[in-house]
Amino acid sequence: MRYSDLAGKEIIDIDQGIRLGVINDTDLVIDTDAGRVVAIIIPSRGGWWARRELEIPWHGIRKIGVDLIIVDLSTAVDWHAREGRRGGSGDEGRGRWDPDASEADLR
Repeated sequence: MRYSDLAGKEIIDIDQGIRLGVINDTDLVIDTDAGRVVAIIIPSRGGWWARRELEIPWHGIRKIGVDLIIVDLSTAVDWHAREGRRGGSGDEGRGRWDPDASEADLR
């Protein structure tokens, strides 16, 4: 599958049916050795200082349709909770994304 095949598709959560964004606004994490997409990073629509990004692993993508991509948010990782990894191996700050958590809970 090419990026152009994904471009313009909306990203929807399978459980709540909420719109998470459009693939054009996301970043892709690519394993260059294997030549495949590992995850999609979706920016949140929070305020300027309340920026959050969700990392949805490829196995969290349930279906790619004609107009949308259906994902399972229970597999998502809060990218900024993971940012604590700056000096480590990468998994120390990893946190699961909780759609009901307040901004204060995520700091």
